[in-house]
Amino acid sequence: MLFHRKNLCLKVAAIQLLSIIWFGTWAELFAVQETQVHFGNGVHNGWVDQTSAVIWTRTTATPGNNWDGPDFLVPNKPAFIEGSGNSKLQLSSQLPEGGNLNEMLGACPGIASKVTLFWRIADAKIQFQSAGERTTTGANDFCAQWKLTGLKPGTQYEIRLVAAGDKASEISGHFQTATDPTEIKPFGFCMTTCHDFVRRDDNKRGHKIYSAMTKLNPDFMVHAGDIEYYDKPKPFAWTIPLMRFHWNRIFALPANRDFFANHTTYFMKDDHDTLKDDCWPGQTYGSVSFEEGRRLFAEEQFPSNELPFKTIRWGRDIQIWLLEGRDFRTPNKQADGPEKTILGNRQKNWLCETLAASNARFKLVFSPTPIVGPDRANKNDNLANSGFSHESSELRHFFATQPGVIVLCGDRHWQYASRDSETGLWEFGCGPGSEHHELGWKKGDVRPEHEFLRVAGGFLSGEITYEGDTPKLALRHHSVDGAIVNEISDIIK
Repeated sequence: MLFHRKNLCLKVAAIQLLSIIWFGTWAELFAVQETQVHFGNGVHNGWVDQTSAVIWTRTTATPGNNWDGPDFLVPNKPAFIEGSGNSKLQLSSQLPEGGNLNEMLGACPGIASKVTLFWRIADAKIQFQSAGERTTTGANDFCAQWKLTGLKPGTQYEIRLVAAGDKASEISGHFQTATDPTEIKPFGFCMTTCHDFVRRDDNKRGHKIYSAMTKLNPDFMVHAGDIEYYDKPKPFAWTIPLMRFHWNRIFALPANRDFFANHTTYFMKDDHDTLKDDCWPGQTYGSVSFEEGRRLFAEEQFPSNELPFKTIRWGRDIQIWLLEGRDFRTPNKQADGPEKTILGNRQKNWLCETLAASNARFKLVFSPTPIVGPDRANKNDNLANSGFSHESSELRHFFATQPGVIVLCGDRHWQYASRDSETGLWEFGCGPGSEHHELGWKKGDVRPEHEFLRVAGGFLSGEITYEGDTPKLALRHHSVDGAIVNEISDIIK
């Protein structure tokens, strides 16, 4: 009996030795066999033009949100904890006893992997091409990006991402490049703003507007910022891990994730998803600096571009401008005058030069914040407020000299169409992404500038149609379910 036990021990020892030689430790062997990589945050595209696109993904340990975890606590003295400089307290004060950030309600934790991107024109007869392999690590929250170049204008592309590992997984998606600047082609787009996980309106799916927009099948969509709210509870994002948690959580929502994976999308940022409400460079929020917040958005959690602003031509008759409203601004509290700015001189000069050089019939300026308004009298953060009157007047009067300019803005939690009394400049506010996010304007408070006002959630769409060779643009406000609640067309003759 002793002999057999001794032989058994020798056999076990030999197996252990061989496994260590071949695989490392038993724990490492177990990890290889049991760990599976997922794409719980999907795949996004960004900065798409006629010939290039940036593709983003994140590798995750779970296929989606954790719906069984505990919810966050709301600290008794948030202002004290925010200003404490104690990042451990800023996290622990919001977790239940023994809580772990990766196990909280909505969590979608990351995992390291190697990921390869494959792409092709959306035609089953064409072979996929590899854009190369990326290694995801905790240093950048397990995110990866690729820039595709040499693409064809007005073309649908299919992408496929494959994660390495014993239990390899993959995800697919689609995007469309911008149409050739000489092409005459009907098309449509959508626009939204003001989301967060807590105020979603479709429970475990996300936001209702994504199902509604999918039915419209837009050629592109613009998210005008405030995609998440760092400075709202559950949790207050006073540290970089908490900021990352916000992104991991909202991008795992199925309706949102599926839409972004299959539509050309332009992501813009505003104050709440840069740092905090009404922020500007040099400020901090909890333990995070403005520059860290900027980097997190522009270089890690979203498709990146050399500059945070861009103009893209979509066919013969449409050109769009995507503006950056946080990185270059002077403090809101600074006295108004020629030196006070939101856009900064470099971006403003670029905007004016490219608008003047464009021969597009419709010049759509997408701004994260209003330029015409009207806005509330107690606000002092955008070009529709008195605190930025000098730059506002400068821009509105310049826009009025350029045929075809229309401003489309985010930020405001109500839907509207306004016309500036001085210049005649049109502005459309798309409204917040859910009914739970409607706030800030009194229902029925119609001002002289308003051509339309609706204090409710929804989104904006635009459609270009042709009668012969003549283009027509219709701009429509929708409810969160997609119903048209307002339509204005033939603005630019």
